[in-house]
Amino acid sequence: MTQVFNGQPSSATNRASPAKADAIVSLQSVSKTYENGSKALVDVSLDIKRGDFLFVTGPSGSGKSTLLKLLYGEERANQGDVLVDGCNLTTLRGDRLSQLRRRIGIVFQDYKLIPRRTVMENVAFVLWAQGLPRKEIHRRLQPALKMVGLVHKADCFPDQLSGGEQQRVSIARAIVSTPPILLADEPTGNLDPDNSWQVIKILKKLNSVGITVIVTTHDESLIRLSNHPTVQLRNGYLYRPKG
Repeated sequence: MTQVFNGQPSSATNRASPAKADAIVSLQSVSKTYENGSKALVDVSLDIKRGDFLFVTGPSGSGKSTLLKLLYGEERANQGDVLVDGCNLTTLRGDRLSQLRRRIGIVFQDYKLIPRRTVMENVAFVLWAQGLPRKEIHRRLQPALKMVGLVHKADCFPDQLSGGEQQRVSIARAIVSTPPILLADEPTGNLDPDNSWQVIKILKKLNSVGITVIVTTHDESLIRLSNHPTVQLRNGYLYRPKG
């Protein structure tokens, strides 16, 4: 079960406490303030177990995207420690950070597909970047496309797909390297209700095979339908909603 602590006095020092044995993600008294003085996160502590599915909700500007960026090292915490799959991102740099990112799948709201590449090429791109041999890339492509129901669209280009299909391509790209963690930042933000639910069902299926899934969203109806644990960010503070 995900554990959340908010606004409580912390005994954290400059040295991170070890994450709980079954926690794949651990934020320990984490604060993030941008150069303009905006406080994105304030004293956030959160433990997520391996195999959890967690929704992070809250209004625009509440800190949801910042939290995910801290988890894959695009942003750095000003205070506290961020531990992901045994690595402390507070100090991780260079090749070691790159290696960690290979163990994290990321799905964005705006898909980030390469327009002049086919579905198959978009999904394979991350494997090419990792230097995998052609045979291994081919072996991984089919299961990833099958998981998102797009085997029949493998040779299509992004502009030949619906928005829901494009998002499913981005999910396939995120999971083709079989990461233990999947981060999805407002993955249904540009989709209608039917396509949104299709995306959530795919994420639930991925979670059922052991992938830890963390999803930011402001769609309360999806959260209710999904019946997964939820935490809420408001003005940078983390809460567990009542009920």
